[in-house]
Amino acid sequence: MFSHIHLGVSDFDRALAFYRQLMPVLGIRERFCEPERPWAGWQSAPGPRPLFLIGRPHDAQAHAVGNGQMVAFLAEHRATVDRAHAVALASGGSCEGPPGPRPEYHAHYYGAYFRDTEGNKLCVACHSPV
Repeated sequence: MFSHIHLGVSDFDRALAFYRQLMPVLGIRERFCEPERPWAGWQSAPGPRPLFLIGRPHDAQAHAVGNGQMVAFLAEHRATVDRAHAVALASGGSCEGPPGPRPEYHAHYYGAYFRDTEGNKLCVACHSPV
């Protein structure tokens, strides 16, 4: 069901230290850490998804409730991403990024971003090649 979950943080080093302690207890291994960005991610076995991520909010503003949190749902096909975005907007949601490739994440990433009627940020992402 989920592709990844991202939680915004203001003090990356403090949050990283916390999650580096917590995640092994849960059997979840660290996949990457890029302090210069800053962000870090963990994954459960056996597959590469879902990911749990922490990092600075995308807009580079300070973390606050509702800024930096996003739930991302996994789609098997790119057409599903397109359809989900269209349905979200038709149902009262607002666009946060139209469907399309995001090569800065990885070569096959195709996603769409939107907010629900309450302002919660959501994503639908496909990780398969065309």
